[in-house]
Amino acid sequence: MALCRLSLGIRIYFLLFGIILKQRIMGHEHVSNTKRIWLVFGYLSIITIVEVALGIKRPDSLYHTDFLTMNLLNWIFIILTLVKAYYIVWAFMHMEGETKALRRAVVWTGIFLILYLTFILLAEADYVFTVFRDATIKWNF
Repeated sequence: MALCRLSLGIRIYFLLFGIILKQRIMGHEHVSNTKRIWLVFGYLSIITIVEVALGIKRPDSLYHTDFLTMNLLNWIFIILTLVKAYYIVWAFMHMEGETKALRRAVVWTGIFLILYLTFILLAEADYVFTVFRDATIKWNF
C-alpha cells in the first residue's frame, strides 16, 4: 500500500513538473496587449475617418470615373472595408496566433466569398442597368 502511494506521489510530482516546464518553454506568461490594441484601434479609426470624409465630400474625380462598371469611389470603399475586416479578424479574433493552416482556411474562404459576392453584385447590377436603359420600361423610381 505504501508503494502505491509513493508511486502515485511520484507520478503527480512529474505531472506538475511537466506542466511547469512546458509553461516555461512555451512562454505562456501573460503579456499586456494594451499598446497593440490601441494601435489597431488607431488604424481602424483612421480608415473609418477616411471613409466618412470621402462619403461626405464625394470627390468628382473619383465619383465620375468608372472602373469595371463601378465608380472609383465605391471601389475605394470596398477596399477600405476589406482592410478593416482584415485587421478586426487578425487582431481581435487572435488569428495571428493560430496555425498556418487555420489562418489560410479562414482568410482564403473569406477572400473567395467576398470576391464571389462582389462579382455577383457587379454582374447583376450591370445587367439590371442595361435592361432598364435599353428597354421600353423606364426608370420610375
